[in-house]
Amino acid sequence: MKIQISFLLFIFTIACTNKLMQSKDAKTSTSDDFDKQGHRGCRGLMPENTIPAMLYALELGVTTLELDVVITKDKQVVVSHEPFFNHDITTKPNGEAVTLAEEKGLNIYQMNYAEVKKYDVGMKVHPRFPQQQKIKAYKPLLNELLDSVAQYMITSKRPHPYFNIEIKCLPIGDHIYHPKPDEFVELLMAVIKEKKLEKQVIIQSFDFRSLQYLHQHYPQIKTAMLIEDFDKRGIEKQIAALGFTPSIYSPHFSLVNETLLTYCRSNKIKLIPWTVNTKEDINRLKNMGVDGIITDYPNLF
Repeated sequence: MKIQISFLLFIFTIACTNKLMQSKDAKTSTSDDFDKQGHRGCRGLMPENTIPAMLYALELGVTTLELDVVITKDKQVVVSHEPFFNHDITTKPNGEAVTLAEEKGLNIYQMNYAEVKKYDVGMKVHPRFPQQQKIKAYKPLLNELLDSVAQYMITSKRPHPYFNIEIKCLPIGDHIYHPKPDEFVELLMAVIKEKKLEKQVIIQSFDFRSLQYLHQHYPQIKTAMLIEDFDKRGIEKQIAALGFTPSIYSPHFSLVNETLLTYCRSNKIKLIPWTVNTKEDINRLKNMGVDGIITDYPNLF
């Protein structure tokens, strides 16, 4: 992995200043029951779903790195939220910004990874996240990101984090923006098995088909059921549609209430809402008793 020296110095400075390496100040994934998840690494502070974002999130004390994966034409598992190059974050190899009109035509599923890597996703100013540091960055392969995190944790002598990996898959996109769920899951699991991370990963998705296939073929893998804020069916009907009880119920934070908390506790399901971006909401939900928080701003923890 190649990361600019200036970024490494930045990380080192943060570490020294805040003394995050001291065990009396920093909670780790083995000592903290509350799961602090960095959304796309730390999207509010660093370019999303990049290796620098993941390493910085770890410096901020997250216990789980949340990230998304898509598939390329040559069957590589790439860390990316969309299966195309989002105009908010992307600069083309020729230095021009990607426009809204052309973004979905830059279909990662129709591109080999060598081509994908040429696009920059770290230098364009994000309109919704003005605090983001601007550095040159690209969409990494999942195996590269996992290796980079492993090496970083060994060097810093800290316990390894968990990885909450979202499968970006919907029926409407089958064979257009991604493979069908069975192939998608198998490609992802091949990387996870190669890295021997079966016990350190959670697989999440809005697409119940992906979770169902995973549960049938890899029942030992933890699953997280993602729920949009407009899904008003209620948890019982949602789980009935899924067909099994997931390890984690992960709704939009606006859906969390005492009834939902009681159901999850009674059925031994962890409740980890997304994406919570104010200190007030983080404290309120933590005091209510949720098992973790997914946030763009891990510094708020």
